[in-house]
Amino acid sequence: GDTVVKQGARKIRRLYNDQVLAGFAGSAADSFALFARFEAKLEQYRGNIERSAVELAKDWRTDRILRRLEAMLIVLDRKSTFLLSGTGDLIEPDDGIIGIGSGGGYALAAARALARHSSMDARAIAESAMAIAAGICIYTNSSITIEEL
Repeated sequence: GDTVVKQGARKIRRLYNDQVLAGFAGSAADSFALFARFEAKLEQYRGNIERSAVELAKDWRTDRILRRLEAMLIVLDRKSTFLLSGTGDLIEPDDGIIGIGSGGGYALAAARALARHSSMDARAIAESAMAIAAGICIYTNSSITIEEL
């Protein structure tokens, strides 16, 4: 596409009494369907994001309708970070740093470099990494929302 339609879209949500953050990339409708399913899993497993993510990934892989969803979901709490991919894969990054979406690779590379080679805090790293990604990727804008746990 050649038009920015959702410059101010809010792609991150607080879940489970503000103890969990979840963010998405991809189709908004599909992402909201995944948010709802993940939130139900969180309630079912009393806030255990690892178990909730594993169970959602299982559902995603085995349910014919879920397999067609075009979205990625990142979920995290103070201890763990998980990526649920569009194929139902569940990935836990070694360093807790993750990026998704059009500029996700650029933001991820920038964040890892900044984390390793600077004394910046997590918020400053996220802001700088997103600014770098927005400067490279035409589909990534500099209007960002940062949530902290």
